[in-house]
Amino acid sequence: MFHPNGPTFFELARQALSSTEHGYNLLAPKFDYTPFRTHPFILETIREAIRDSGETDRALDICCGTGAGIEMLLSIGCENITGIDMSQGMLDVAARNTAELDYEREVTFVRGEALAMPFDDEFDLAVCFGAFGHILPKDERTFVKQINKALKIGGRFCFVTTEMPSMISLQYLFSRSFNAAMHIRNLLFRPSFVMFYLTFLLPATKSLLEEEGFEVEVDESLFTGRLKILKFVQATKVR
Repeated sequence: MFHPNGPTFFELARQALSSTEHGYNLLAPKFDYTPFRTHPFILETIREAIRDSGETDRALDICCGTGAGIEMLLSIGCENITGIDMSQGMLDVAARNTAELDYEREVTFVRGEALAMPFDDEFDLAVCFGAFGHILPKDERTFVKQINKALKIGGRFCFVTTEMPSMISLQYLFSRSFNAAMHIRNLLFRPSFVMFYLTFLLPATKSLLEEEGFEVEVDESLFTGRLKILKFVQATKVR
């Protein structure tokens, strides 16, 4: 569909009718040939801001997928990186991808849930890219609490998000249509597949982070052109 080496329509349909975890296990070998992998331009745009604004020695990539964020963290000099994801298939691809890079750094992969991470005050930096759609709105506070628990005091949570688009925009109409289809799918089939658009948006996310012990800075100037809607967020753990 997207690339000669990418998944076919029928493979995507099979994935969509699986659980979230099994669906990504199925998709993992071809995931990097889809538009779902975080675009290198987004990571390139924010890499200097992440590198220059705080400690990056120990970093955590939450819902790391096939390792796009880990590759960026390696490029800015992080010495010790952990990637966590629920899908072993995605972790296996991430391990292969990062092993091919010429960096002599420690990279660890952990199979686990973003809502129950096995970390306590360990990291200087946490990132998450392209995965907020897998966190239901009712679970966002738990998600933020888990990130707070994983970070040291002064540690940062860095990510890219946006505000709710106009109700007459194509982005809004497509996203709401997709979400409606996913709700119907989850009513008809079990186990459910959790993937929705227009989640973890500003300004509500900023308020939630502040309530859970972070100071939040939103940079609206990094992205230009058609990506101007994207905002770079740095949330620093203060308690």
